[in-house]
Amino acid sequence: MAKSKTDPKTLKPATRLIATGRDYSEHGIVSPAVYHASTILYPTYQALKERKQTYQYGRRGTPTSRAVETAIATLENGFASKVAPSGLAAVTTTLLAFLKPGDHLLMVDSVYAPVRTFCDTLLKNWGVVTEYYDPLLAGAVSAFIRPSTRIVYCESPGSQTMEVQDVPAIAEAAHKAGALVVVDNTWSGGRYFNVFAHGGDISVHAATKYIVGHSDAMMGAVTCNEATWPRFKEGYETMGQFAGPDDMYLTLRGLRTIDVRLERHMKSAVRIAEWLKTRSEVDEVLYPALPGTRGHELWKRDFTGASGLFSVVLKPQSETAIGQFLDGLELFSMGYSWGGFESLCVPFKPYRTAKPWAREGTCLRFHIGLEDPDDLIADIKAGFERLKATS
Repeated sequence: MAKSKTDPKTLKPATRLIATGRDYSEHGIVSPAVYHASTILYPTYQALKERKQTYQYGRRGTPTSRAVETAIATLENGFASKVAPSGLAAVTTTLLAFLKPGDHLLMVDSVYAPVRTFCDTLLKNWGVVTEYYDPLLAGAVSAFIRPSTRIVYCESPGSQTMEVQDVPAIAEAAHKAGALVVVDNTWSGGRYFNVFAHGGDISVHAATKYIVGHSDAMMGAVTCNEATWPRFKEGYETMGQFAGPDDMYLTLRGLRTIDVRLERHMKSAVRIAEWLKTRSEVDEVLYPALPGTRGHELWKRDFTGASGLFSVVLKPQSETAIGQFLDGLELFSMGYSWGGFESLCVPFKPYRTAKPWAREGTCLRFHIGLEDPDDLIADIKAGFERLKATS
C-alpha cells in the first residue's frame, strides 16, 4: 500500500529541503541516479510523433535534472526552475530570453562584475541599452524607467559592497511600468530571502556558491513565477542550455544540507564581523546582518537570516602592508567564488558608474567558512599584527 503524501507546502523549510525531489529516486535508493543521457528512445512511431513521453532528449531533461530543479523551485518558493552550467549562464540566459534590440535594461550598479561585462559588450552589440542605477534608490528608481524598460535587475545584497536593496519598492515601481524584476539571490542561498514574496518575478543564482556548498561544481539556477515561466523555458531550451549530470548530482547533494551549513556560516560570520568592528585597522564593516551597519533595518525587515559573506573597508594602508596581511594568512585562502566550506579573503576595488565609490581604504571580502571562529579570528589578528609592523 502506497504511503499518503503530506503537502510539502505545509512542512517547515528545513523539512521541505530534505523531502523535495525525492520522487525521482528508484529501487529504494535515497538519492536520484546520475543519468548520462543524450538519445532517449521512443517505444513506437506514434510516441515519436506525439513527443509526449516524460523524457524526450537528454538536453530536455532527465530524472537527475528534474530532481534538482524541483528541489531548487521548492527552496525558492517559485513556480519552476531550470539549471545552467554556471551562475553567469543563468543570468545571461534570463536576460537574453526576455530582451530584444531596442529594449532598455535597468541594472543595479553593484552588480557582479561579469554581468556588467556581458551588458556592456554582448547586450550592447545586440542593441539593448543598459543603464546603471544606484542600488539604494528604492522606489525612486521609477525616475529611470522608460517606456522601453523591460527588466529592472537587482542584486541584494550587492556584490562586494553589500548594499541591501528595497526590492518591494523597486518591484512596485517596475510593475507599474510593465517591467519585470529579476533578483540575484545568491547571497541568501535562496533560503533567507524569498524573491517572490517581495515582488520579484525571477530569481537567479550562482548555485556554485551556497547551494553546491563544497567548491567542487559550477552551477546556475533560474526560478520563475508562473507568468514568466513559459517565455523563460522557451528561451532556455532554444539557446541549448543545460548542465552536466554529475554537477547536477553534486548540486542536489549540497542543497540537502544548506539549512545547517548556512546557519553555521551565519553564526560564525556575525561573531567575526562583530570582532572586526572593534579593530582600529577597520574603517567600516559591510555586513547588513550586523546592527549598526548600513542596510541592517532593510535586512531585518526582509531577510530571515544571513550568509557568511561580508566585506570590510580598512583604513588606508600601503600595498606592501596589505600584501603582508594577505600572504601570511593560514586559514583564509585567496581565491574567487565563495559559499564553500573553506574561508576566503580577497581584496577588491568597487567599479561604479551610477555613483562612484569614494572610499580610500582597501576593501577586503571575507567568506567565513565552517572552521572554528576562534581559529579564524586568531588568523586575522595575526594578519593585523603583520600589517601594523609593515605600515
